[in-house]
Amino acid sequence: MKKNSVVLYKNSPALVTELADGDKFVITWCAKAATDTGKKAVYATQKVREKDVIVLSEDAATSLDAVLSFADSALADESAVRNQIAETHELLLSDDETASQPVAFSELASLIRGDLKADEVWGVYAAIKASLAFEEKNTDGALLFVPRSSDEVAALQAKQNEKDHAEEYRAAFIQRLKDGKLNLPEDAKFMGDVEAFALGRTDKSRTLHEAHVKETPERAHKLLLDTGVWSITRNPYPLRWGLSMKSATEGLASPPDEERVEVPGVSYAIDSKWSHDPDDAIAWDGKYLWVHIADPASTVLPDSSIDKAARGRGATLYIPEGASRMLCEDSLEDYALGLTPKSRALSFRIQFDENGDIADCAVLRTIVTVERLTYEKADELKDSPELSPLFAIAARNAERREKAGAVQISMPEVHITVEPETKKVSIEPRTETLSAEVVREAMILAGEGAARFAFKNGIPFPFVSQEAPDIPKDIPDGLAGQYRLRKCMRRRNVSVTPSQHAGMGLGMYSQVTSPLRRYGDLIAHEQLRAFLCNRPLIDKETMLMRMSEGDAAAIAARKAERSSNTHWTLVYLLQNPDWTGEAVCVEKQAKQSMFCIPSLGMETMIAGVPDVELNGTITVKAEKIDLPMLEVVFSRCR
Repeated sequence: MKKNSVVLYKNSPALVTELADGDKFVITWCAKAATDTGKKAVYATQKVREKDVIVLSEDAATSLDAVLSFADSALADESAVRNQIAETHELLLSDDETASQPVAFSELASLIRGDLKADEVWGVYAAIKASLAFEEKNTDGALLFVPRSSDEVAALQAKQNEKDHAEEYRAAFIQRLKDGKLNLPEDAKFMGDVEAFALGRTDKSRTLHEAHVKETPERAHKLLLDTGVWSITRNPYPLRWGLSMKSATEGLASPPDEERVEVPGVSYAIDSKWSHDPDDAIAWDGKYLWVHIADPASTVLPDSSIDKAARGRGATLYIPEGASRMLCEDSLEDYALGLTPKSRALSFRIQFDENGDIADCAVLRTIVTVERLTYEKADELKDSPELSPLFAIAARNAERREKAGAVQISMPEVHITVEPETKKVSIEPRTETLSAEVVREAMILAGEGAARFAFKNGIPFPFVSQEAPDIPKDIPDGLAGQYRLRKCMRRRNVSVTPSQHAGMGLGMYSQVTSPLRRYGDLIAHEQLRAFLCNRPLIDKETMLMRMSEGDAAAIAARKAERSSNTHWTLVYLLQNPDWTGEAVCVEKQAKQSMFCIPSLGMETMIAGVPDVELNGTITVKAEKIDLPMLEVVFSRCR
């Protein structure tokens, strides 16, 4: 290099002003370019090493001012340099041998300008970069350029044009949005913040603000539907509640080899035909009622990464699209009951006294043989030697609880499914079966037995309680009575102190029968296993904190499930505009009355039906559906 050789330093032009002193030399460089306000460029001097710069020309330039002056003219819209770059690019592309080959800057600059002066190199370099026709490749200090294809150049120019005119394009988009005439799919990119707001990922939306649309998730949802960015089948509620639509991914370790009691005979996992994660099974051996529960706590330890992830989810999320599981789905085969010939379980062995009360409950680690049955199949076998004792135990326990003040409520339920490809919604009523009652009573007995076991042994435990409801004497019959009873019920409470569960007619109770899908049950199992294995127990304060965290997450999951079910029910009505169904009056009011629609599993207020008495029925149709607000207006069919 010579004095005043032109180099590139920090992407800016510089001149060598003092030659090497040892391994360093001094440059004067353009630290800040001139601005449109007329301010001059700011020059600075710097000691650098050869590896810190890239040589553009070893010839001496007149001055840094001259270098920058030529660059200004080279970058002008109609400059000769820009035209020469375009011609050179076209020439290189037309030659198959050079179309995609790197070209040294010195060679490329000569092709563009011929006899290139030192004062011009920075301007030519800057113009090549600005043209987008070449991609710069700086390898080991060698400055190379590769010709881009015509399609690449066009795409980059379009992107640059969009950037240069971003505010102009956005203003036009906002006007189209106000007019309700978006250009899709091109305009969809501007709606990203609206989608994020509708999904609860942000608390503000620039687009809604500029379009003078009230910033609520419901209005954002409506705008996305009205503009066609979203279809009616987009369900925002799990994400809006901060829930994952995917199952947990961290797999559970294989169950440990440990001493277990092998329970003789066959136990029965009785569940709906839709169930894919059986986590309980029951049997009667002539002396004991066995309630076997899946045993993930054999490997999920308190405050482990899997435990924390499950606590954050609170429960498996069940929505019409499918299940988002609290524990890794790949672990089901190891831990669910009845998916393999032998299943490992945490079992509750319950002995009754002569009055049908629990005399004793033992908690055991077991190996069981499980046969899976649907509710319908179990009903068919209710008189068999294997199942008839279970039906008798369930009936006796239900009677025992009823005498103790238990409140039995049965409201219509439905099962909603969404076909993955077509998004067609199906709604199927859940039929009440005798065997479902059997399973329910067995699970209640296991919960009662576990609570007694924990209390007897001084184990800090998640006890579930409920204050006694204030039930009026004039409860009507039928569905109207069930609706009234439900309104009387108090909220449940979870605590480390046992208390009465009045709704179930029990002195103490805990939930322990779904550790694969409820965090409260999982932490109960962790505590029981710690006791059985003589490991340290979770203390009361820590237990209460973790229970509260899991319960808060589970509440969010239930809210997301309810909103999702309502969403898909309204989608079903939109997909079936001629739908009509029976509605049952469950509460009369002055101007409108509450109706239950069993075939949809919905309850709704309907006006203008003063002639319908409690439990009376009318045929209704959906008149007005507001999907973002999850509202539908039903009217009587005439």
